[in-house]
Amino acid sequence: MSTTPSLPGGTWPLGDQTVTRFGYGAMQLAGPLVMGPPADRDGALAVLREAVDRGITHIDTSDAYGPRVTNELIREALHPYPESLVIATKVGANRDAQGGWPTARRPEELREQVHQNLRSLGVETLDLVNMRMGDAAGPQPGSITEAFETLAALQQEGLIRHLGVSNVTAEQVAEARAVAPVVCVQNMYNLAHRHDDYLIEQLAADGIAYVPFFPLGGFSPVQSEALSAVAARAGSTPMSVALAWLVQRSPNILLIPGTSKVAHLRENIVGAGLPLSAEDVAALDGIGR
Repeated sequence: MSTTPSLPGGTWPLGDQTVTRFGYGAMQLAGPLVMGPPADRDGALAVLREAVDRGITHIDTSDAYGPRVTNELIREALHPYPESLVIATKVGANRDAQGGWPTARRPEELREQVHQNLRSLGVETLDLVNMRMGDAAGPQPGSITEAFETLAALQQEGLIRHLGVSNVTAEQVAEARAVAPVVCVQNMYNLAHRHDDYLIEQLAADGIAYVPFFPLGGFSPVQSEALSAVAARAGSTPMSVALAWLVQRSPNILLIPGTSKVAHLRENIVGAGLPLSAEDVAALDGIGR
């Protein structure tokens, strides 16, 4: 019998696949500004293997991280991949020499990004591809139809299993869903940034996952004080409380906290399973309102 501890939150379906709600984000495995190799390559490989050993079945990455660095680390550490593992990647931006993220959403650019992800991950079909919209400031208005139609065509060709969207408005989610099934939405969301509250409820009702990034970032000093007070009462850390709040916020929320350290990964797993009292949740809910 396996002695691997259960992960916080249980599981959630992504199309015809099921993943652990506690996942892992690989972005931090690349170098500074998400460019170049990691300072500790062996440590990066170790944290990926630890994630799978802990039972995590959802890893988030992108060929733009590095570029290609995180995908190649994932391939080195985990290939051939366990059947239960879902590797989600994203397209819609490239990298420039300064570490910027210029958009790349023309059909030919998206096709090349999909093929590059296939090559760097060493697979014939990508489990999940998120269409990234907006920019560093967040979602921006504009049509997603042409870009999503390109990904839908690649899905029909057998190169992609499932489709998602990232950094999008609610209108763009609806627009994408009119083109092809969407299994997840990946947006910035945390205790202080609650703009997607209603969208999360809508998606949950339709069986669609919501994947927040930056689960702790963006707090002002006053908001940090409120979070720290709950953490002190729980005998834990602000990061643990923020992750635990997301686990309890809605059953369709999938976590992808990133780290380059095995010890930190273990801390995040324990922290996300922290039980929060009704008093704690009420105090935390007040942060973003």
